[in-house]
Amino acid sequence: MEIKAFLTAALAASTLTLQAQTSVTIHATQGQNKIYKEIYGQFAEHLGTCIYGGLWVGPGSTVPNTDGYRSDVLKALKDLKVPVLRWPGGCFADEYHWMDGIGPRDKRPKMQNNNWGGTIEDNSFGTNEFLNLCELIGAEPYISGNVGSGTVEELAKWVEYMTSDGDTPMANLRRKYGRQKSWNVKFLGVGNESWGCGGNMRPEYYADLFRRYSTYCRNYDNHHLYKIASGASDYDYNWTKVLMDNVGNRMSGISLHYYTVTGWSGSKGSATKFNNDDYYWTMGKCLEIENVIKKHCAIMDKKDPKKKIGLLVDEWGTWWDEEPGTIRGHLYQQNSMRDAMVAALTLNVFQRHTDRIRMANIAQVVNVLQSMILTDTINGGHMVLTPTYHVFRMYNGFQDATYLPTDIQCDSMKVRDNRVVPVVSASAAKKADGSIIVSLVNISLDKAAETALNLDGATVSQVSGEVLSCKNIQDYNDFNHPDNVKPTLFKDAKIKKNTLKVKIPAKSIVVLTLK
Repeated sequence: MEIKAFLTAALAASTLTLQAQTSVTIHATQGQNKIYKEIYGQFAEHLGTCIYGGLWVGPGSTVPNTDGYRSDVLKALKDLKVPVLRWPGGCFADEYHWMDGIGPRDKRPKMQNNNWGGTIEDNSFGTNEFLNLCELIGAEPYISGNVGSGTVEELAKWVEYMTSDGDTPMANLRRKYGRQKSWNVKFLGVGNESWGCGGNMRPEYYADLFRRYSTYCRNYDNHHLYKIASGASDYDYNWTKVLMDNVGNRMSGISLHYYTVTGWSGSKGSATKFNNDDYYWTMGKCLEIENVIKKHCAIMDKKDPKKKIGLLVDEWGTWWDEEPGTIRGHLYQQNSMRDAMVAALTLNVFQRHTDRIRMANIAQVVNVLQSMILTDTINGGHMVLTPTYHVFRMYNGFQDATYLPTDIQCDSMKVRDNRVVPVVSASAAKKADGSIIVSLVNISLDKAAETALNLDGATVSQVSGEVLSCKNIQDYNDFNHPDNVKPTLFKDAKIKKNTLKVKIPAKSIVVLTLK
């Protein structure tokens, strides 16, 4: 996407002046690349109350449930059309031994979750529970395998347990525990954050481990594994280079982690108590992921010019301080309209790079970091949908659509740390029925963006859409006020000849369908 920024003479931090009109041109006949539905993926780690109390309460719970899964959360995830769900970690994955989580629940051994608060894990939610959940909500499972503390044999047997339909030891063990037919498991992560909590490895050492471990992760029957190497943390371009040089086409994809966070030591700031300068800095930090993606892709292109190896941003999102009064190490944070803006801006970036990006998994689905859903188990249980949930639901139409190149002319602003941020972000795609879906994001806190939307190579006679906005950028939803931030019908779009005049409200996200 080409962005022509019109800077004011004096660019003070967190200030902007809009030009008379923003222009967005959609090239409707130039679409080539599919936007993989897995880009809108989710991530569920054994961390805090993501699993226990979030997804799973057990069949004996007083919280309404379906075979132990929270019924309200199940419905919300079905409505979200979750394409893929990553599990069991994160850092938890490289201390997780899958055989502890199968068989009768009352006989499963307990373990201490050393990464996240020292919580005792009873393993009542294991492989069968996770893969059955994926079937219930219609999501592809993405298994994150233990390379840090696990053996080659352990990972190989896990693959056999999940995917073999033969008369094999692990397939028969699965049958013994109530599942006759194998599950449809395609995505397999060979380790997680092997440069950090997954083993503090050097890239050369991990590259050799990947080659070894992945060799014994067999394709059983009609299953074909998409094997994902543990990739870099944000700016570690050398890690990507070493893996491309030493692993190459032995991997189907390589991961990348990028968090919008102020820093890894000390306070990260409140999720809901922040000023305008903090907000604009956040917009700049989240958009920086585009340059990071470009640099990793450039390294990959040298060894893989045909782009056969996918880039998977399988951890991303905002990371703020834990909410006061919550358990330390459980990473429970609120979710404001600021987080929704991060989600929309980041998804627009991913859609622009769908020639290489095959999947992304926001962290995390329930009760942890930038979650879709917040729950509790008091008084029969409460559930609330976050502003970020609404963004993902509004973006449903982009799944598997064809990306359309888009040019934008808009103002930019300089924010803290000298980042220059465009005021308007846009993305467009053509759906299978021929309609065009457009997302528009206006980051300005106080000025609407008068926008001319031009279609190059198509005509439009009907427009419909939704808008997500708020009174204050700090607004969020809680159990007592679940609808503070929610989408409403968007009515401020007018068709003139083949141009669509759109007034994008301040601090808002608009998604339109054009026919």
